[in-house]
Amino acid sequence: MSEITVGAEIPALELPPITRTTLALYAGASGDHNPVHIDIDFARKAGMLSMAYLGRMLTNWQPQAKLRKFSNRFAAITHLQDVITCQGRVVEIIEQNGESLARCEIQAAKATGEKTLVGEALVAI
Repeated sequence: MSEITVGAEIPALELPPITRTTLALYAGASGDHNPVHIDIDFARKAGMLSMAYLGRMLTNWQPQAKLRKFSNRFAAITHLQDVITCQGRVVEIIEQNGESLARCEIQAAKATGEKTLVGEALVAI
């Protein structure tokens, strides 16, 4: 694992196109059987699956035990068949409660470049 420094890129996570099956599997895995995950009309109104993908990108990069904060805001709707890529980079090293943390900007975007989620994470280093 390389040293975490300002400007370091978090390895991108590119996912296959979102399908109804993907949404149904997400509903089962999350234990959240809200129609938003399995009904096409509701699915167009939310992007919690993409938030889960951002979390996966972060924990592929650093162990979950190092994750101190993970937040985002929804910027656009993710539709069926959208291909989502999650990306991030370290933008600052800070000290908080006696711990060194990497502040990371993170995002999920469609293949068109349209951002669906934007946020930040704090990761212990």
